[in-house]
Amino acid sequence: MNKEELVQALSPGADTAAFFALADETRKKYVGDGVHLRGLLEFSNHCRRNCRYCGIRAGNPKVRRYRLTTGEILDCARAAVALGYRTVVMQSGEDNHWGPKELVKIVDEVKKATGLAITLSVGEYTKEEYKDLRKAGADRFLLRFETSDRALFAALKPDSDYDRRFSCLAWLKEAGFQVGSGVMAGLPGQTLESLADDILLFKKMDLDMVGIGPFIANPDTPLAGSPGGTLDLALRMVALTRIVTRNAHIPATTAMGSIDPQGRQKALRCGANVLMPNISPVEHRVDYSLYPGKICVNDQPEQCAGCVDAMLRSLGRSRAGGFGHSLKKA
Repeated sequence: MNKEELVQALSPGADTAAFFALADETRKKYVGDGVHLRGLLEFSNHCRRNCRYCGIRAGNPKVRRYRLTTGEILDCARAAVALGYRTVVMQSGEDNHWGPKELVKIVDEVKKATGLAITLSVGEYTKEEYKDLRKAGADRFLLRFETSDRALFAALKPDSDYDRRFSCLAWLKEAGFQVGSGVMAGLPGQTLESLADDILLFKKMDLDMVGIGPFIANPDTPLAGSPGGTLDLALRMVALTRIVTRNAHIPATTAMGSIDPQGRQKALRCGANVLMPNISPVEHRVDYSLYPGKICVNDQPEQCAGCVDAMLRSLGRSRAGGFGHSLKKA
């Protein structure tokens, strides 16, 4: 699809039935019916950045900050194994406390203790530091760019550098990571042309994973009161991303389920093939509030696993086997 076709499909008046069906067929052909479950471990909500949309931004004094200990991280990873998950997604803010040496040590310990595939989502480091994390046993890295629009990026991420972000994504691939990125749909100032550019960039970068969620305004950020993104727009982005990228792993994101009780199910019907049930300690989940209304903050990991399995059965789908590594090289 070219940019003009993508913009047309993203437009509110466009009928979604045909290309949602095509996205589901494409998903079935290229990634199959299995849904990969990746245990989400939010191990620190400290962050040095001041992204204007994010609830754990450095400038938000209302956040109750926390960091898990190495022992707590290992306990959560072992819980993921017990629940049958094959991947742990270790996510945090850009926390200065976790220098590369400390992260390398944690990754090494988690890998040796559990054998899980490890996805990191911890922000920007140097090329050599990324190589060290890869050598320690991290398999994948998620670094979202949120928008390919340079001006909008600067407005939303005032203390981040656009070119540096994309350099980091290139370094990650060079280091041997399976690389994921993604965007928010419905950001203030975002255009359909910009979203179409995002999809084309996913294809150009040949990303292994692509995450898309609706923008949800946090009342404790500079974007408080801004209109939120719609599920419809986020689903269009998921479907079109599936059609264009074919075999990238695409999650049905928690944010979709937070604005619509059936949001994740709808995403799984139009191209998504990944779910990320939360395995973080329940007492800290409310403190990792990127946006308000986040689902599952009070559910124990076992409850989340049961809920996800029931969801899959209702859709005629099941857990995928294996670690769910990238299909790009295959």
